[in-house]
Amino acid sequence: MDSTRMLKISRLIQKELAEYFRENGKELGQGSLISVTAVRISPDLGQARVYLSIFPSAKAEPVVKDLESHVKTIRFELGKKIAKQVRHIPELRFYIDDSMDYAERIDVLLKQ
Repeated sequence: MDSTRMLKISRLIQKELAEYFRENGKELGQGSLISVTAVRISPDLGQARVYLSIFPSAKAEPVVKDLESHVKTIRFELGKKIAKQVRHIPELRFYIDDSMDYAERIDVLLKQ
């Protein structure tokens, strides 16, 4: 069960990362559109699992690998934005959120 503090920090990280990817997405995302769909934070607030929706989905794996190679820079930029609200900036882990692809596949199957 997530505490109120965990939910607040998750929403803050999601908002700030979405803004960061909107501004810097072309360089980091190889021209792809990156959306932050969810952020799950550990109970000790030390790690954040960031779920990304990437369009086009064919470029998802290379984009996540590129983001993982720039994770220190992204965490530093995030820290500059949220340093007043949190004491410790969590480590970031990026995951592909394929729920939209799954929903699209189910929709195609239902239409058949």
